[in-house]
Amino acid sequence: MMNSGAQRAELHKTIWSIANVLRGSVDGWDFKQYVLGFLFYRFISEDITSYLNEYEHQAGDVDFDYVKLDDATAEQVRKSMVEEKGYFILPSDLFANVRRCADADENLNETLQRVFKNIEGSAIGSRSESSLRGLFDDLDLNSRKLGDTVVDRNAKLVKVLNAIGDLDLGTESFADNKIDAFGDAYEYLMTMYAANAGKSGGEFFTPQEVSELLTRIATHGKSEVNKVYDPACGSGSLLLQSIKVLGKDKVRQGFFGQEKNLTTYNLCRINMFLHDVNYDHFNIAYGDTLINPQHWDDEPFEVIVSNPPYSTKWESDDNPTLINDPRFAPAGVLAPKSKADLAFTMHMLSWLAADGTAAIVEFPGVLYRGGKEQKIRKYLLEGNFIDAVIQLPPNLFFGTSIATCIIVLKKSKTDDSVLFIDASERFVHVGNQNQLSPDDIAAIMDAYVKREPVEHFSAVASLEDICKNDYVLSVSGYVQPKDTREKIDIAELNRQISGIVARENELRAQIDAIVADLES
Repeated sequence: MMNSGAQRAELHKTIWSIANVLRGSVDGWDFKQYVLGFLFYRFISEDITSYLNEYEHQAGDVDFDYVKLDDATAEQVRKSMVEEKGYFILPSDLFANVRRCADADENLNETLQRVFKNIEGSAIGSRSESSLRGLFDDLDLNSRKLGDTVVDRNAKLVKVLNAIGDLDLGTESFADNKIDAFGDAYEYLMTMYAANAGKSGGEFFTPQEVSELLTRIATHGKSEVNKVYDPACGSGSLLLQSIKVLGKDKVRQGFFGQEKNLTTYNLCRINMFLHDVNYDHFNIAYGDTLINPQHWDDEPFEVIVSNPPYSTKWESDDNPTLINDPRFAPAGVLAPKSKADLAFTMHMLSWLAADGTAAIVEFPGVLYRGGKEQKIRKYLLEGNFIDAVIQLPPNLFFGTSIATCIIVLKKSKTDDSVLFIDASERFVHVGNQNQLSPDDIAAIMDAYVKREPVEHFSAVASLEDICKNDYVLSVSGYVQPKDTREKIDIAELNRQISGIVARENELRAQIDAIVADLES
């Protein structure tokens, strides 16, 4: 079997080949949907197959293979599989069997549509219904973008099925190898799309390096946590970083998030499955978190990580009920209608556990803008909720070159100081983007943990100092930036000037002598 690096490279190569199959007929967004949809279909097919095969092998039937079982016999395990896995797939509907018959299936698009409907339908009435509902809705198998005729569309679908089926995801040991490969395929595809999607790409995908930094901050000092929450979860990349940072079984009660874009909401749930997070270990809700939050019964949360939309519009004072909402009321004022940044911040603070940490990517304007935002900052500071402010480099996120920042919130601080870290110069160039390197993340974390002033990098300010500064939290107001201007030795410069003047006088004397000779 290939090593992980070679396997990953082969996986990425295959995804590019699928892109070439669909190139010219399907735009980036739709392309992503087809690849992720079929990737998800293969994952859950092989997941249930592996689960049942292992069970039967341990029971003594070493020749059992669920792929070869007849549908009538398989029906006997439907109820238990829905309870265990959250869904059920008949053997004839498995990815491997549909793919095997795909070339000869003149109605492949209808077959796949039926299979997807059956998978979602298997969860109806069960605890997993909300986790499965609508997961295949964005896969239009009759779209003219796939071809003008059914024959053309099915030919494309066969190619995508084969390409996904040919991915080397560690078939010898599904449990040990496949999960990371499926997750890696998802993340690579999302990165590839976000890099070419302009502004919209950054709205649902936070680069892994930034996700890692946020998660390391929010989980600092903890070997395991209770629940992880993101009120603007996008495709779920931030939520899932806790698995990479802490370990697979170190988030005891699971992952909670809300997303108001329907397609991205579906992507997030698919992402959970692809990273082997079972349906009963995540709760991703659909809707507007600020207006209609869906996790009142689940808060508070020990870890909150988020990259909410920057300076987006919201109802604010147009909705008279919001000023009395327990999430926003303590500040005595609502975030401006055109800038919901601090509304998200107040929401997260409200739902943060007493011993928890929230790490939030923010638009830099929230650090210094006046009016209502200044009043909210005053509340956050005087309540001693702001633990740290970290200035990030520009051009880290797809679709924007803005130098964002991170605000860290805590409810149980031991003093009233705020740590400021200037990481604006901590990055490496990767293509057209800047990126946090492992050394950059380590340097930021070291400064966060030690909380000691480091010249040109970090500073600690008291509440009194910040109040005198009109509650402005811009890092540049507390960390003296490094002077990158070239230093000039004045004495040496004067010597050089004197030498030039002397040489000029010497040349003038020579010219005067030549002119005098010519005149005589």
